[in-house]
Amino acid sequence: MHGRPEAKACLLPYEPPEEPNNPVLRGLPLYYGAKLVSASGLVQDYLWYNAGFKKLRNRPELKNVEPRYEPTVTRVELEHVEGDRPLSQAFVKEVGNGRQRRDSPYHSVLDYHEAFKAGELTPSLVVEALLPLIVRDAKTASRHATAFLESRGDNVREAAQQSTRRYAEGKPLGVLDGVPVAIKDEEDVAGYQKCLGSKTDYTNKDDVSSYCVQLWIDAGAIIIGKTNMHELGMDTTNNNPNYGTPLNPHNDRYYCGGSSGGSAYAVSAGLVPLALGNDGGGSVRIPSSYTGVYGLKPSAGRISIRPTANLAKSTSVPGPMACHMTDIQIGWKLMSQPDPINQQPPPPPPRPQTNFQLKRKKFLGIYQPWLDRADSTVRAAYQQALNYLTTKLGYEVVDITIPLIHDGQLAHAMTILCEVASGVSSVQDLTPANQILPSVGGRTPAIDLLQAQKVRNLLMQHLAYLWDEHHGMIILTPTTPNAGWAYHPGDLKYGCSDGDMQMRSMEYVWLANFTGCPALSAPMGYLDPVVGEGKVPIGLMGLGEWCSEDELIAFGYDCETYLHEQHEGGRVGPENFVDVMGLAAEDDGKVSSE
Repeated sequence: MHGRPEAKACLLPYEPPEEPNNPVLRGLPLYYGAKLVSASGLVQDYLWYNAGFKKLRNRPELKNVEPRYEPTVTRVELEHVEGDRPLSQAFVKEVGNGRQRRDSPYHSVLDYHEAFKAGELTPSLVVEALLPLIVRDAKTASRHATAFLESRGDNVREAAQQSTRRYAEGKPLGVLDGVPVAIKDEEDVAGYQKCLGSKTDYTNKDDVSSYCVQLWIDAGAIIIGKTNMHELGMDTTNNNPNYGTPLNPHNDRYYCGGSSGGSAYAVSAGLVPLALGNDGGGSVRIPSSYTGVYGLKPSAGRISIRPTANLAKSTSVPGPMACHMTDIQIGWKLMSQPDPINQQPPPPPPRPQTNFQLKRKKFLGIYQPWLDRADSTVRAAYQQALNYLTTKLGYEVVDITIPLIHDGQLAHAMTILCEVASGVSSVQDLTPANQILPSVGGRTPAIDLLQAQKVRNLLMQHLAYLWDEHHGMIILTPTTPNAGWAYHPGDLKYGCSDGDMQMRSMEYVWLANFTGCPALSAPMGYLDPVVGEGKVPIGLMGLGEWCSEDELIAFGYDCETYLHEQHEGGRVGPENFVDVMGLAAEDDGKVSSE
């Protein structure tokens, strides 16, 4: 691998974190408090120290560790081999036979593809059923429209007509041709504006799509719109006072999670089988967990977003979110094709695919003190899933340790705040909660930021040691230690600043972002809510070695088997689930009868 860190163990006893005591602000106190914080360096310094960021300064373990500023590790021979497999009939057969779940209310990419091939539906019928549900400026906008920031009906209809024509001629581009997908506003899409959920225009002046988005477009996918997100991706709720907050389809007293909450809503509510999110601190996996869908955060640098520039440069990466593992696999295979412009270093000659698909032991790494921090109901569900994976599917548990696990989360938070702060021209244009975070992050002294990058290197070296000891091991945790995030009714107007809950929701997800590893969240079950009606989904997360996305996808299929075959009730659709294929068929019947 290119860029893999030196394997070096750092065996330290577990240190529990200090109890957090960040103030919670909402409503008018948040509004006026944000004005005070953004204008006062003294208040910013107080909040910075109160967050515990100064703790990294005096760690003796970091004395002889070199800082590492980005976590990219590449395995270029794997990237080269993937090629156009997702477009081949062999690939369709591979993912369709024995892996496609039929006992689910959700339609998959393959369901759409087969219906289009059989002439039962057309892409044009599908988009005509969808557009009234997602357009924000309709006279009577539907409850689903808040999940979308923009939808260009003319563009959508034109793409659908072209796809319908290809199917009529028996020449579809592949399994994604004509399938509706949604794109988080963080990526560039030609013909669309980009605002990152804010009131500031971040649209690319060249009006081109991000490379990974273009790969889906080239495969025939129909982008039905850009999805809502937490402003600048700066929290884990997707609370957005600028454009409205999409509420959890499973229970509308809960957030969808952020910052890819609009994409999560679109998949969870059945509007699309596949969507694109971005993950800088769990922003694909947290909303996937909260809304009961699948989400893959790829390895750092694995996906080309050219010409997009992420605010969180060293931690953020785009990833697919979907209702089935088959859809994750299809979306991933397409978007991970190498970019001929940005690919570094050049690939060696391809090798047979079987070389890296040999059967081997399946290890699950467990760091027990870390797991014990999850809520008791989440721990119980986790243990049930772990028992199934070990007794039924042949996984073997390995007890592991991870050094500075709580200092590492502080280092990640400090890094992402600094990166975002450096890319924001004026905090006064932001919502109140986001006036606070970049202002505080911008007070970070250089020595502390360097200490954070030393923590990054130490963690990467230790992980390399663990994977040398147990090749292919997946580190298993819940996706979040909590079962969703119920909002206060007053939060939707001005937002909410709750740093302690934000950090808690990121308890397990941050490690993959900071060290550049891939991770996958899969639905693990459903728990009773604290408020509202409808059970709350929870997720199970596997973190793998750099460039091990294919192994994580195999793990995801095992999790899918567990959910459907062992969890009582199996896969549950939300109360406001939309059967898009059914709606399209009804519309077709009406047209035929007329």
